[in-house]
Amino acid sequence: MTYLLVGIGGILGSLLRYYLGVFTHSWWAYSFPLGTLITNLMGCFILGWFTYRMIKMNVFPSAVLAGIGTGFVGSFTTFSTFSVETVTLIKNDTSLLAFLYVALSLFGGLLMSWSGYRVGDRSANKLKKKGEQLL
Repeated sequence: MTYLLVGIGGILGSLLRYYLGVFTHSWWAYSFPLGTLITNLMGCFILGWFTYRMIKMNVFPSAVLAGIGTGFVGSFTTFSTFSVETVTLIKNDTSLLAFLYVALSLFGGLLMSWSGYRVGDRSANKLKKKGEQLL
């Protein structure tokens, strides 16, 4: 069952990444790879939130967690595209843009993961307190 859910999550995540790229390219005509940056930062936030909120709250079975975390978010984000786009920026003599892209991806990704983790922590604590008040 885990393999099936990871596969389904992978299909959905990669399709969403593709459509987000198409949407971004329709209004962003510059050489900076904004679509991949947005996708990866969103994925960092989602996985940070997901890791704390869903896994710590013990809401779903492990097969569903793997389908969402590894399948969906893992295929939604993309390190290989990030790497190729960075090399392309360097080869096109836009090293400053390449550096900016790497820095935004690294530090932005860490910030988004931390933010997602914090949001998950706070929402889990609110639910926990609400449940204690009901008892």
